[in-house]
Amino acid sequence: MTVLTGRKVLGMFVLGFGTIITVNLTLAYNAVHTFPGLETKNSYVASQAFDRDRAAQEALGWTATVSLQGTDLQLDLRDRSGAPITDVELGGILGRATNVADDQHPVWWFDGDTWHAHADLEPGNWDLRLVATRGTDRFRKRLKVRVVR
Repeated sequence: MTVLTGRKVLGMFVLGFGTIITVNLTLAYNAVHTFPGLETKNSYVASQAFDRDRAAQEALGWTATVSLQGTDLQLDLRDRSGAPITDVELGGILGRATNVADDQHPVWWFDGDTWHAHADLEPGNWDLRLVATRGTDRFRKRLKVRVVR
């Protein structure tokens, strides 16, 4: 017959709460360590131009869709008449929504109809935060890329 002593009860409490605290600290560290940070330094200042920027972008009438064929990231960028947009400077970041460690800056080339960039992506969800600039016109869009293998 085993006797439950004060030392055994203390050991159970230390082991139980120690496990809980260790798990919580590990999760907190990983959450802070992998979070990419703020979208903007001052959301109030950014909000002042939001409606104006959105109206200017909608006035362009551009549409963008993205797909992945193997390692070929294909961007279909069109104006409101359906013609491909060719005279544009493309930039942006291709990465995961919650971690900046895998961020890539695609280098785009145009094949006469569609924009292409090399992207060797691991399975999962990716975001293309596209920025297209032509003169003073600026088009920004976040496009989802789902990689299944």
